[in-house]
Amino acid sequence: MITLALYIWLLPLLAFTIQIFLGKRLPRKGDWVSVSAIGISFALSLILFIRMLSNYSPDFQVTASVPWINIGQFKIDMGIYIDNFAIVMLMVVTTVSFLVHVYSIGYMAGDPLYNRFFAYLSLFSFSMLGLVLFDNLFGIFVMWELVGICSYLLIGYYFEKDSAANAGKKAFITNRIGDFGFLLGLLVVFTAIGSFNLSDVYQGVAQGKLSGGLLTAAGILLFCGAIGKSAQFPLHVWLPDAMEGPTPVSALIHAATMVAAGVYLVARISFMLSFDAMLVVAYIGGFTALFAATIAITQNDIKRVLAYSTISQLGYMIMAMGVGAYSAGFFHLVTHAMFKAGLFLGSGSVIHAMHHAMEKTNVHEDPNDIRLMGGFKNKMPATYITFLVFTLAISGIPFFSGFLSKDAILGGTLAFAMSQSNPVHYLLPFFGFTAAIITAFYMFRVVIKTFYGEPKRPDLYEHIHESPKVMTVPLMVLASLSIFIFYTLPSFNPISAEQGWYEQLIEKPASAVSAQLGYPVLEISEQIEHSAHVNGMMISILFALTGIALAFLFYFWKKVDVEALTEKIKPLYTLSYHKYFFDELYNATVVKGLLAWNNLLAWFDSNVIDGIVNGSAFIMRHFSSFTGKFDLGFIDGLVNAVGDLTQDVGQSVRKIQTGQVQYYILGALAGLVLIIVTVLI
Repeated sequence: MITLALYIWLLPLLAFTIQIFLGKRLPRKGDWVSVSAIGISFALSLILFIRMLSNYSPDFQVTASVPWINIGQFKIDMGIYIDNFAIVMLMVVTTVSFLVHVYSIGYMAGDPLYNRFFAYLSLFSFSMLGLVLFDNLFGIFVMWELVGICSYLLIGYYFEKDSAANAGKKAFITNRIGDFGFLLGLLVVFTAIGSFNLSDVYQGVAQGKLSGGLLTAAGILLFCGAIGKSAQFPLHVWLPDAMEGPTPVSALIHAATMVAAGVYLVARISFMLSFDAMLVVAYIGGFTALFAATIAITQNDIKRVLAYSTISQLGYMIMAMGVGAYSAGFFHLVTHAMFKAGLFLGSGSVIHAMHHAMEKTNVHEDPNDIRLMGGFKNKMPATYITFLVFTLAISGIPFFSGFLSKDAILGGTLAFAMSQSNPVHYLLPFFGFTAAIITAFYMFRVVIKTFYGEPKRPDLYEHIHESPKVMTVPLMVLASLSIFIFYTLPSFNPISAEQGWYEQLIEKPASAVSAQLGYPVLEISEQIEHSAHVNGMMISILFALTGIALAFLFYFWKKVDVEALTEKIKPLYTLSYHKYFFDELYNATVVKGLLAWNNLLAWFDSNVIDGIVNGSAFIMRHFSSFTGKFDLGFIDGLVNAVGDLTQDVGQSVRKIQTGQVQYYILGALAGLVLIIVTVLI
């Protein structure tokens, strides 16, 4: 089984290597290399999934590791960890990735960097699969950063456009903020426990090696990584701009896999989340779910609506993790991956048709604008039907997968609020149920304005046509996977998955914090859970149907004058349409603040640091000039004077050194006479 997992992980890396070095020279620029690699990974993941179903044990796990770093007390082992969570996640990643690869053959046809696009897709798949399979936090962090690099490359794929290049940088930098918290959390864990291995961390927390406020801080810091990667408030601003990348990228990275990595991380570290940390997780997720939904309601770019929808749905998943409904949150990750990938690919099908129509009519407008669409259901029946299925699923309508997972989240959130003595926590189900009605409203707003009614631009409508089968077949597969039956088998229950394989095999993870304290951190009675589930299901269905009815009332039957209503609530509409001005706020504070700080540092460097250096150089230069002159004028002058005096004395003495003996005898006699006279006198 470990061998299969390694093949699943490494095949996309092999495809990336071939595509980068040989892709241009291969037939069809090597798209078949990437498609084949991820196709085999999908097949192997399916084998693991079938083995999981045949084993049918929630406690199934296999692990293997090897020493990586061993320096004294510093040791890190790297290994593969496979359990039911990992297998289901492998199926999600490889299924969506394979379908996106196939879809891209049609969507990206004729692109000048066609082989590079598939190379980036393969590298992303490798990184995401590694994130799922590693058995330790350090390995997860390495793959986490690789996923971030791939996101930068794919978002900025059309790098010749300033908007795409800026969106890539925005995504990369925003994610680094969350990842810095992730890194700090890793350091806290390793300092306290001495290991990154997930099983070692569990044992360390259970034994109290990491406890109290430090444990809460570690959990929140690790969660910071999820805030960035899963685009949670306040680091949500990068995801809408990421729509600058090709539509298949939006489906792969920003709907099904990369953004879901944060949810997967929280599920993996759930055993070490204290109650306070869980509250932070729950409230950030719940607020994000409602906050993003209120922005999606006014957007006119079809992909931007879906982007804010993704942020909102990720908020649901994070909120579920925070209230202890881990299996429900992960369940929504699985179902959401299918219908949201389908929504993005469906929007790509519409945009592809709009591009074609605009080329035919020589129109240069935004092909993403739903205000230019209308009546497409007759021209694009396959895209329309599948898009409608995806919309029903995300709206939480029975018989579709989204209902099962969203109902589980809302029931878990309501049960949490009912089990707590603090009434403030009823804010969480309020966030969830309110976001549910808004989700149904804005999604059917998109369906009605795109596929129903009269064409807004008849000149474009004439040239609209269905996408090729290489694009519509993946839509059909994803639509099939958005039906309830795939998640309730062997039971056939469209309103509950309790007897299905998922609920049986994916259980709530054990809590190391509970083991540490000796009692459950969060315990909800079966009676409360049952009551919350029934009430939550009834309310969620009612709210979903209400949202759909309001959408038809506003945009199909037109019983409400939307423009007049917009004028009445102009301040609220403006806030929503401009995304609450968060980009402008961050630009005015964070961006300009950093630029001002950088300018201050540059001034300080130029005037103070360089001033000190230059001043020191000036002083030393003039001191050196003075010492040079002193050396030349005084020291050398004194030495030369002594030399000149010695030379002059020598010249004088030379005059009496004649070399004639008679003069030497005469001098000796004169000296002798002088001595005698001196003595006698």
